[in-house]
Amino acid sequence: MIAVLLAACLALIFALVGTPLFIRVLVKKGYGQFVRDDGPTSHATKRGTPTMGGVVIIGAAVLAYLLGHLFTGSVPTASGLLVLWLAAGLAVVGFLDDFIKIKKQRSLGLRPMPKLIGQAFVGISFAVLALQFPNSFGETPASTKVSFIRDTNLDLAFGSAILGLILFVIWANLIVTAVSNAVNLTDGLDGLAAGASVVVFAAYVVIGIWQSTQNCNLMSEATNACYYMRDPRDLAMVAGAMAAACFGFLWFNTSPAKIFMGDTGSLAIGGAFAGLAIMSRTELLLIVLGGLFVIITLSVIIQVASFKTTGKRVFRMAPLQHHFELKGWAEVTIVVRFWIIAALFVIAGICLFYADWVARIG
Repeated sequence: MIAVLLAACLALIFALVGTPLFIRVLVKKGYGQFVRDDGPTSHATKRGTPTMGGVVIIGAAVLAYLLGHLFTGSVPTASGLLVLWLAAGLAVVGFLDDFIKIKKQRSLGLRPMPKLIGQAFVGISFAVLALQFPNSFGETPASTKVSFIRDTNLDLAFGSAILGLILFVIWANLIVTAVSNAVNLTDGLDGLAAGASVVVFAAYVVIGIWQSTQNCNLMSEATNACYYMRDPRDLAMVAGAMAAACFGFLWFNTSPAKIFMGDTGSLAIGGAFAGLAIMSRTELLLIVLGGLFVIITLSVIIQVASFKTTGKRVFRMAPLQHHFELKGWAEVTIVVRFWIIAALFVIAGICLFYADWVARIG
């Protein structure tokens, strides 16, 4: 628990100190946000605001995680390092995307194929490595079973190690792609994605700590309610560092934002969510915990499907947050209300997680 708190405190300090320093560097180099002409007119004032703030978020989290282990004398685990690898790898892809947008002053950064190749390399390497490194109990960081609150009976292996690896890679990359894109779509208003991410990461701190106290391998007698998985406390440490880094970044990202996280941040955060869900065996529970991100993504899917099939739009503009902007809602009002929605989804997810444990104890 001390390591979790230490990592969170360090990440918060690094984000609070590092963000204004990074803003100065970006301003000096003239690396400002490009704003689409077809977006809400109120966004014209955001043009030129420094972006790529995700560098601070992922940098603060990684450094805090490593120092947290160093100061407590503990050893980083395969699970924690792999989640950070996934987040940092996607951050690099997002950074390249942001950098090209800034240099070329256009809405398109990386071309679709190079971006897809970059995401695929990070996702596939994560998925393959996640089924390696068994601990003394024979448990690998991830499992080939599809999980909700814990592993279900649906096993992607089907009795074949090779087939299991292939199907797991596909499944894991589907999660990574869906979640990172969902966070990317949510990152449209000052502080929206960062604030919503804090509560989801906080949920994974709670889940990780609870799983570590109810770990079957550490109990004298395993029960139906305990959890078969490795490194839950280290996953809580990663989640705590990410939550605190986002929280510190939010001080400068809230309206009027002095810096945006860019694709660097949104892809990294989405990767961290996906990695934590896969490692903690809560893949499908993430749909509830990240309910706000799901709703915003669905708004885009509905808008595109409706326009292509009927020629009509369901929303004034998608993603959903821009629909309310065009209805006249103030940006701060939308952000705070969406934060509340995100928190309600997290509460619902934690209640489901705890209810499963209570039902099994009973």
